Amino acid sequence: MSAAYVLPLWRISLIAPQYPEGLGMRIRINDVTGVKENDLESINGLNHYIGMKRIEPDAIPELKVMPLILGALIAAGLGVAALGRRVPFVAWAATLVAACVGGLYDYWKWGYDYGHNLSEDAIIKIPGMSYQPPLIGPKQLLNFTATSWPDSGGVALVVAGLLVAVALVLAFRRPRHLAGGAPPLATS
Repeated sequence: MSAAYVLPLWRISLIAPQYPEGLGMRIRINDVTGVKENDLESINGLNHYIGMKRIEPDAIPELKVMPLILGALIAAGLGVAALGRRVPFVAWAATLVAACVGGLYDYWKWGYDYGHNLSEDAIIKIPGMSYQPPLIGPKQLLNFTATSWPDSGGVALVVAGLLVAVALVLAFRRPRHLAGGAPPLATS
C-alpha cells in the first residue's frame, strides 16, 4: 500500500483527431499532474471553452487528506497484523473497503461536479451535454475519447486489496485457536 505514496494512482487520457498523441492527467495521492509537461495546462485550456472549471491541484482538499488517510490505514494494518487476531483484522479490512468505496465515490463526485457544473460564459455550449470523465474505462465526449484507469499506484492498491482478501479467507479457514482466537475447549 505504501507504493501509493510514490506512484500515480489514476490516469485520465484524452485522444482526439487534433490531439493524436493524446493528452493525459495523472492523479497522485497528493497532486494532479499532466502525463506530459504541458498536458494539464492544455486540458485546462480545453475545459475553458466548454465551461469546465480549471483543475487546480492546490484547490482539491482530498489531495491533502488522502496521504493522512492512507498512512492511518497502513499504521492500523501493521498494528492489527502485530496483534494476529481475527476480529481486529476483519474490522480493519472492512475499514479498508469503506475507504476504497469512499475514495471512488469522491472521485466520481469530483468528475460529476467538473463535468456538469459548467460556466454560463462558456464559448461552446451544447444543450444537454455534460463532460463528466468516466469513472473507469472509455467514454466518448464530443470528438474526444476519454479513458480512466488505475495507474501503477492504483494497481498496487488493488493488489494489496486482493492480498487482504486472500488473508481474510485464510484466516477463516484456520481453526480459531490457530488464528489468534481462544483455544478449543477440552473434551473429557
